[in-house]
Amino acid sequence: MFFTSDNGGPAAPEVLAAVTRAFEGTALPYGNDPGMDSVRQKIRDIFEAPEAAVYLVATGTAANSLALASMVQPWQTIFCHRNSHIEEDECGAPEFFSGGAKLTLLDGDHAKISPESLQNAIDFNASNDVHHVQHGALSITTVNERGGVYSLGEIKALCDIAKASEIPVHMDGARFVNALVALGCSPAEMTWKAGIETLSFSGTKNGLLGVEAVVMFNPKRAWEFELRRKRGGHLFSKHRFLSAQMEAYLSGDLWLKLATKANKAAARLAAGILKIKGTELTHPVDANIIFASWPRKGHVAAHDAGAQYYIWPDGQSLDGPSDEIISARLVCNWATSDAEIDQFINTIS
Repeated sequence: MFFTSDNGGPAAPEVLAAVTRAFEGTALPYGNDPGMDSVRQKIRDIFEAPEAAVYLVATGTAANSLALASMVQPWQTIFCHRNSHIEEDECGAPEFFSGGAKLTLLDGDHAKISPESLQNAIDFNASNDVHHVQHGALSITTVNERGGVYSLGEIKALCDIAKASEIPVHMDGARFVNALVALGCSPAEMTWKAGIETLSFSGTKNGLLGVEAVVMFNPKRAWEFELRRKRGGHLFSKHRFLSAQMEAYLSGDLWLKLATKANKAAARLAAGILKIKGTELTHPVDANIIFASWPRKGHVAAHDAGAQYYIWPDGQSLDGPSDEIISARLVCNWATSDAEIDQFINTIS
């Protein structure tokens, strides 16, 4: 009963097989391998973006931070939700890689930026006065830190506001495919057609060993990204092992199949939790993340049975009145089984 994070899920067999094949023979280093040529073309085809620049890095932190650093200057600001991943979980990496660009924190329900909050922040920072940070970029996360998925209309509304002030938009897509499956749209509709300039495209949370793609729909930023990637220590010499993972991921719609499994597992888990007396969802279940609450005795039973998930937020204790309501975060991955979901539901009920 493992629900702590999709980061802890297994790698897909197809991916492991591809990496094993990559051990054979030799290949040019630093992204000049034939596999990277295939990855680049597959991503351009998938996103209907023949001019897009495509790069691979090993972590989501590197993808987000290097992408944003290529979009802003140190004296500018990055607009993001106050509960965004780049604010809560990157240890200051975007500020570090950008040379000190500020994060301006925005509001909105369920960790989704509201248009009003963005517009107000842009207006507040509108001055070109030397004493103020200047407009840099907007970063939105989907699936976000509270499990929310922006609709296409919400993405476009934020991008339109940013565009009016000549602010480029970055999408943190660590769970991009889960969001894509939830919306049932095309990758192009969810990104550049809505106004996204640069995308951090998921892999590690959805069945890969460790690789993320940075897709730059504005290739004019590509050379700077390459320099920053090298200078930041994220250009792999044996790049073919990154390419092999991503190439397998994008073949035969594996990326979509894995995310669909994770989302379906979360829907099953959420439905089961809601059938138990005294439970509720604290945020909508849009993709593969669940925020829910139920009586402490159910949490105690789950932990005693070996279930792994996060009590959320921190500071809540398993010690105390058995009927007191405690909230938690649970995440399903592509390999989450119906059996472990049913076992978990039976345990907490």
